[in-house]
Amino acid sequence: MITGIVVALSEELNTLTRFAGEYKITKGSLAFLTERLVVAYAGAGPRNARSAAELLVDNGATRLISWGCAAALSETLRAGDLVLADTLIDADSQRIDLTSEWHSHASRQLLQHFTVHSGGLAESKTIVSASEDKKQLRTKTKAIALDMESVAIAKVAGQNKLPFLVIRAIADPVSMSLPAAINYALNDRGDVVLGKLLLHLALHPRQLPGLIKLGLYFHAAKNTLKQVAMHLDSVLDVDGYYHQQQV
Repeated sequence: MITGIVVALSEELNTLTRFAGEYKITKGSLAFLTERLVVAYAGAGPRNARSAAELLVDNGATRLISWGCAAALSETLRAGDLVLADTLIDADSQRIDLTSEWHSHASRQLLQHFTVHSGGLAESKTIVSASEDKKQLRTKTKAIALDMESVAIAKVAGQNKLPFLVIRAIADPVSMSLPAAINYALNDRGDVVLGKLLLHLALHPRQLPGLIKLGLYFHAAKNTLKQVAMHLDSVLDVDGYYHQQQV
């Protein structure tokens, strides 16, 4: 069984380096980290995520993981909290159930080391910057977190009848509105263009504290993902777990 992991950002990709040290993967391509673990570097957004998931399936992946950061919609979630979604809510309010034997196994394994928050994860087609917008999405969807990629990956998994997990760490709490500099500096591929970011900061220096806070939150999320990666072998070994239970 080959597990395919989709990541949107280079920083999320780097949380998996325990498998292959420092490796270079260009956006839109993939790399085998082990014989049975392959990662695709998608870029941000649902279209890129769908293409990456399809690329993984075409290269032999028999189950998929959406891996990376998410925004909190629940006020109980803090930066760095781990979310193992059990439901997805797409942009049209359609729900996708993620409960499965693999989900149950992953939850048991991760609960040995982390506080795991299980609940719904909502889809957004674009970055949701304002705290008020996140609160409205919480009211509408009842989801605890939000990202742009997981639903697209789940739909590829569903079309191919493949098992699927969402493993996400919270980067921005629901109470935080993202600094306007982030949206200004984003290009159409979901990358922050450093030159545009610095220019915006030069013109709006009061946004610097917000960017620093966001950087600290993002670091907490990445640290959680790195720790989860240390236990990913046990999450993937669902067959071995059930074999032990039967012995």
